[in-house]
Amino acid sequence: MDYKKWIPIPQQTAKPPFTVPSLGAAAVEGETIPRRHPKALDGFLSIPEEGIHTLYDVLIRAGKKFGGEKALGTRPLLKKHVETKIVKKVVEGKEVEEEKEWTFFEMGPYAWVTFGEYVELALQVGAGLRKFGLVAGDKVHVYAATSMHWLAMAHGAVSQSMPIVTAYDTLGEEGLTTSLQATRARLMFLDAHLLKTLIKPLQKAKYLEVVVYDKKEDLVKDDLDALLEAHPSLKVISFEGLRIAGEENPTDPVPPSPGDACCIMYTSGSTGSPKGVTIKHKAIVGSIAGGGVNIHNMCGPDDVYLAYLPLAHVIEYTLENCCLFWGTPMGYGSPKSLTDLSVRNCKGDLRELSPTIMAGVPAVWENVRKGVSNRVNNSPALVKHLFWGALSLKSFLLSHNLPGASILDSLIFKKVREATGGRLRFCVTGGGPISKETQLFISMVICLQINGYGLTETTSMTALCDPLQWTTDAIGGVPPTVEVKLVDYKEAGYLAKNNQGEVWVRGPTVFEGYYENEEETRKAITSDGWFKTGDVGEWDANGHLRIIDRTKNLVKTLNGEYIALEKLESLYRTSAVVANICVYASPDRVKPIAIIVPAEPALLQLAKENGITEEGAALYRSKKLQSVVLKELQTKGRAGGLVSLEIIDHVIIVEEEWTPQNNLVTPAQKLQRKNILQKYQKEIDAAFASK
Repeated sequence: MDYKKWIPIPQQTAKPPFTVPSLGAAAVEGETIPRRHPKALDGFLSIPEEGIHTLYDVLIRAGKKFGGEKALGTRPLLKKHVETKIVKKVVEGKEVEEEKEWTFFEMGPYAWVTFGEYVELALQVGAGLRKFGLVAGDKVHVYAATSMHWLAMAHGAVSQSMPIVTAYDTLGEEGLTTSLQATRARLMFLDAHLLKTLIKPLQKAKYLEVVVYDKKEDLVKDDLDALLEAHPSLKVISFEGLRIAGEENPTDPVPPSPGDACCIMYTSGSTGSPKGVTIKHKAIVGSIAGGGVNIHNMCGPDDVYLAYLPLAHVIEYTLENCCLFWGTPMGYGSPKSLTDLSVRNCKGDLRELSPTIMAGVPAVWENVRKGVSNRVNNSPALVKHLFWGALSLKSFLLSHNLPGASILDSLIFKKVREATGGRLRFCVTGGGPISKETQLFISMVICLQINGYGLTETTSMTALCDPLQWTTDAIGGVPPTVEVKLVDYKEAGYLAKNNQGEVWVRGPTVFEGYYENEEETRKAITSDGWFKTGDVGEWDANGHLRIIDRTKNLVKTLNGEYIALEKLESLYRTSAVVANICVYASPDRVKPIAIIVPAEPALLQLAKENGITEEGAALYRSKKLQSVVLKELQTKGRAGGLVSLEIIDHVIIVEEEWTPQNNLVTPAQKLQRKNILQKYQKEIDAAFASK
């Protein structure tokens, strides 16, 4: 089969087992036998093809093999449209009205550079780094939103054997200071609007000499003046200035070795301080190799990838480098301009680019499902019944290997697919648990969705579902670059003898330590190289890995039973009224409660159906509405198979959206539990006091 022209369908056609016991592995009390991809029995796969051992090799190969083909596309910002709306909120116990501004973007069509032009750009950036005094081994700090220039800085540094240090552009002052101080970075690349955030961190981080800002048009002169007044010895230049310096002062590349550090990636720190994960070239190249095998090397120059996730997140960093290896064009987008609803006088990134490949965190796919469902349910009865009937019929046909599913796609689901550009072949979800309901919906209505599971410490690649092994019951098999075993987590009753336990991973894509942090490294990695993920998993009958809990998010309640917070959130989040949710379980209570950010259209509909007339902030505080929403979620929980102690006992409805900017979620949309609980402590105390 020519997999590069293949459009996978949500159907399991391969025959299990999909992982097999590692040859010669001895049984150990309290552990399962390690399992591997069947192609890794004789040894791990470490490179995607002969001669490719570093990201520099990937870069140069891309220029030689795909030179004149389009590689990276960006959309120019033509205009910002600011719209205002009157909203009601409570300030010091009183309801007030205030104006709130929404910014919408008017974007131009994609403009592309070729692979050859991109390689030339990266090499010029590398020469520019040398011109400004950096040498092999010096650190280049990247503190910016996802863009072509972000990637070019990374590959420019790679071309001169300079590790990059990545930090989310929303990491915050403390985390930024930590990453700068620890790595002693000499040069930083950042978005122009972030210049002012450097003033305080550089009071402690004394090694930084050069700051490179992106896009002159975004520069605010007052911010630049304030930074230079506080730190007059800094050299501050534009990205274009750096490129020109490299063009005018060419220098030979200094290629790295496979064992050299490629990236020191600072985690978003959902719990505790962010740690720097040192990722070596061999790990990134191994992930490109392993991921390719699991998807049958199905991607190539005829595909198009939508790049919009944070490049400081390992999944996006890995995927974009995969695209360079595959020769797949990448069009850059933004969460602020993805859909037609978020732009003005133009198409959103999805319809403008018409990608064939897309990745997203669970929150993205939940929003897609809810958006489609709401539109369908508000349609005339005939349209609504046709849609849901077609969805049920397609699932039945595919599960029984019967023909006819493609007819439903062309007759019923075509318009939904057009909203994503109409060409998606498959999409990947990662970064957290996704509900079976949502995965099934996306796979049947839009395109096949496969699960991926990985951490920064495993270079994103711990498990990835083979499209031929499609399932909604597990993550999938492991790539041929790692082996995985499960180790007793006795405290919560997860035992290896039951094929359950904490997930431990070993292989060439697993990191070897946190940057200059021996204490955390010793806690995380065993002497024989096993990384303890902190996730609880189990093997299913097919040899697929399923993630069932997280050790840090297991809470023992008053009756001595454990509650898995992420499991509950994944299920309750599927409710139409929930935009986001944080479940809280107290050790001195029997049942959990939930703090929810509501999906406003569904919330207003519930209020209307139940005769609730309050508006604005008063609506969110309505006891009657809280009761209605609670019953909705309790019904969802029971229908999802939750036991009594997992059914929430109270719901707190909050007005403020949870964003990385207000530190209530990470840039990867993971909950900042500590911050959320601190912010709503009064409401939590009141909820428990009412019981």
